[in-house]
Amino acid sequence: QVQLVESGGGLVQPGGSLRLSCAASGKGFSSYAMTWFRQGPGKQRVTVATIYSDETTFYEDSVKGRFTMSRDNAKNTVYLQMNSLKPEDTAVYYCNRPAGIWSWGQGTQVTVSS
Repeated sequence: QVQLVESGGGLVQPGGSLRLSCAASGKGFSSYAMTWFRQGPGKQRVTVATIYSDETTFYEDSVKGRFTMSRDNAKNTVYLQMNSLKPEDTAVYYCNRPAGIWSWGQGTQVTVSS
């Protein structure tokens, strides 16, 4: 069973930056597409960004130009560099396969507030 461990969240002022990490256990990581999701207060979990095995990336419209997703297959880790953060980015951030088929990790809380 793959385990996912997200980290890097915190409290940041509007306009600030954070870099999230998600480490996955198990084999075959490099062949999988991976997605960052987020769940804001009282909202459903939604897709933020996806990176494919060829490192092609997809971003949800509200984060385009501000967020960058990357991966390090040697470390079984994906990253989310978040710049120009806005209060509406406040959420718990999770990573998983695009269909969410692995067990969810605990997520990492991102709070954007002055």
